[in-house]
Amino acid sequence: MGKFSQVAENTFNELQTDAGVLLKDFNPETPELVEENIICATTGGINPTCVPTYSDWGEDIDNVPANTKELAHLDGWECTLGFTALNVTPEVIKMALGAADINGNSIIPRKTLKEDDFADIWWVGDRSDGGMCAVCLRNALSTGGFSLQTTKNGKGQVSVSLKGFASIKDISKVPMEFYVADGTETTEE
Repeated sequence: MGKFSQVAENTFNELQTDAGVLLKDFNPETPELVEENIICATTGGINPTCVPTYSDWGEDIDNVPANTKELAHLDGWECTLGFTALNVTPEVIKMALGAADINGNSIIPRKTLKEDDFADIWWVGDRSDGGMCAVCLRNALSTGGFSLQTTKNGKGQVSVSLKGFASIKDISKVPMEFYVADGTETTEE
């Protein structure tokens, strides 16, 4: 093996494993899974993304090369969370629709947004060392709408695409946060 064909000794302790779970609420300081906070069963895994958008303030200045680091401007962040839900519940359908009301067993789309259409959504996954990693999409709202795919002999699947939004209350807060905790081994005596 060549000298540049190695990995750090702790690499395999820090792997994220399995699909994780979607939660309505989670405290990364005291990581505990509360069953009532589980949103739905998923298939195909969870896909959180957080991508910065930039402007080049020097693009129209003569004799300044494109993408000069001193003239780069961070415009914002596009933070999303995509997944496929297997549960067909009023809450999952409302989440996929975004602006909707639940009235008994009816889910009725609306033409206007309400404050409670936005919600923080957590994805929490395991690490191979027994720790956890978590992502919180702040002020999540559906951008993909409702889509139910059925099959002849299979389970129905609801595609959900959520986008995180900044809030005027704290405009500098990026709508996605990340947490990682090492596992701790306990021995029984």
